[in-house]
Amino acid sequence: MPIWIKRTSFYALVAVIFVLSVFPFYYAVVTSFKSGQAIFNVDYWPTSFSLDNYFTVLTQGVFGQQILNSIMVATGVVLISLALAVGASYALSRIAFRGKTLMLFTILSVSMFPQIAVLAGLFELIRSMGIYNSLWSLVFSYMIFTLPFTVWVLTTFMKALPVEIEEAAIVDGASPIEIIVKVFLPLMWPALVTTGLLAFIHAWNEFLFAFTFMATDAKRTVPVAIAMISGGSEFEVPWGNIMAASVVVTVPLIALVLIFQRKIVAGLTAGAVKG
Repeated sequence: MPIWIKRTSFYALVAVIFVLSVFPFYYAVVTSFKSGQAIFNVDYWPTSFSLDNYFTVLTQGVFGQQILNSIMVATGVVLISLALAVGASYALSRIAFRGKTLMLFTILSVSMFPQIAVLAGLFELIRSMGIYNSLWSLVFSYMIFTLPFTVWVLTTFMKALPVEIEEAAIVDGASPIEIIVKVFLPLMWPALVTTGLLAFIHAWNEFLFAFTFMATDAKRTVPVAIAMISGGSEFEVPWGNIMAASVVVTVPLIALVLIFQRKIVAGLTAGAVKG
């Protein structure tokens, strides 16, 4: 097959994937600037420009507080998950003990359970802990799925680091805590950024637990807030407001991914090649 055909096919495939990935968000942006009956007109290029939908979403109700709730929950999940995962990954990658491999696969298998399978038991646990309708209930429940992945990635990354670095620190009299903080953490930034960002995205977008464990509007996070946006009647759906809210909560994630894209790639490929 000629080289030009291969290149054309490759770029055509990339173009198709790009369009399929970007078009839903692009159409949401275009629709968010429409108002009235113009929302129901299928336009692939902006024909009108109005910020009424954004003004309505941000000024009416408690959407601003719900964005703050999502930021607090996602940030808490990231910080606690990384703090616990760094210590766990050090033990699983550097300390020899019986059943280490089994423990590592057990930790990973926890994240394979569907959310609905653990929802009932988790609901009773959260009620018994007295944190129902509290942001801590979301932080606690989200870590069930973010912590296993974080531990797995950081353990793989730490295994790829040279043992000589740790041995030199031990010779200098460094304690295990000092080795983790002063030796490993500066070298683990790509993996920390990757796992932290993926944990943040999971906590930011999660719906089922946020819908189940939050009972008041002031405590809800943005996915549930968007789902509960309604019009004046049962059959009136304010699509413009929904699209505007979706754009508002999606733009920060896109910005974070674009800013840290190089570290994300480095973190995901860490430990894949060793030698």
